[in-house]
Amino acid sequence: MAGSEQPPAAGGGPDDGAAPGAGEALGERPLSQGLSVLVGLALCVTMLGLGCAVELGQLGRQLRRPVGVLLALLGQFVAMPLVAFLLALIFALDEVAAVAVLLCGCCPGGNLSNLMSVLVDGDMTLSIIMTASSTLLALLLMPLCLWLYSRPWIHTALVRLLPLGAVSLTLGSTLLPIGLGVLIRYRYPRAADLLVKVSLWSLLVTLVILFILTGTMLGPDLLAHIPASVYAIAVLMPLTGYALGYGLATLFRMPPHCRRTVSLETGCQNVQLCTAILKLTFPPQLVGGMYMFPLLYALFQAAEAGLFVLAYKVYGRDGPKQEMLGEEEDTDISYRKLKEEEVPDTSYGAVTTEELGAAPTETTQTAL
Repeated sequence: MAGSEQPPAAGGGPDDGAAPGAGEALGERPLSQGLSVLVGLALCVTMLGLGCAVELGQLGRQLRRPVGVLLALLGQFVAMPLVAFLLALIFALDEVAAVAVLLCGCCPGGNLSNLMSVLVDGDMTLSIIMTASSTLLALLLMPLCLWLYSRPWIHTALVRLLPLGAVSLTLGSTLLPIGLGVLIRYRYPRAADLLVKVSLWSLLVTLVILFILTGTMLGPDLLAHIPASVYAIAVLMPLTGYALGYGLATLFRMPPHCRRTVSLETGCQNVQLCTAILKLTFPPQLVGGMYMFPLLYALFQAAEAGLFVLAYKVYGRDGPKQEMLGEEEDTDISYRKLKEEEVPDTSYGAVTTEELGAAPTETTQTAL
């Protein structure tokens, strides 16, 4: 019919699934420049908090026995990129949505996992080491995973222009706040503790602000124009990551509190880094509404992690305490049993306390 809008062709252009004018809204409005500054500052604060949480002594012990580094490698750069790739294929995403999903799946672990690990009585040292090591490994492995898993969409304009160099540069820029955080931890431990708390709370506040500002710029029809498959992936991807992380830790025969830690570390991605890379390195007219995917992922990963914490508080919060209490009771019982089973030395010539007290009585009776 004349004047009617033609449907997009199969395997359409890079703006498929995005709200009309989304790319222009992200690139031209003054609010967009402020959003870029906010994204950069949020990433710096997050990485500074991560550095402040790292102690050199813990880092040295992990390097001598790098179980945490190995788990970070397997969880963040083997399991999660593969999950993102398979979900993108199963849901037949176009190149824009696929790149956004792959980018989020290839990101290192985020600080949200550190906060959640505290709430489930996890191994905080293991959590921090996995987050820090995955961030450092991302300098090499994140561009490599992006290049490898984007091959099915290689003939599209967005993937041909995939700015792997800019991605590496953005990752490299995070080393400065991380190094500064480690120095602050070494010189001023109390200030480092405060900065860690500030970074964790700023994470939550920043995500809320980013969601509101992005929704404002892209218009009220934004959520309606994002495909249902993208919502499904935003729900399934962190959930799958939590399950794979727990299974990976079980395979390594780790104790329950470490399994919970590895689970959260695997499913929680650094969405601030993903958002910064999408905002600062990709042309806005190509990315369009898929800029929202890391924010959707952050929303669902936090909600699912919250359910994880709630289930632990309701059903399993006394588990570790009971295990520790059981160990203490076993030790106390063993000690009491050892004391009860002490056999006095009855060898020839030995005199017991009872015999020593009874000896004068027996002598008196004989004399009478």
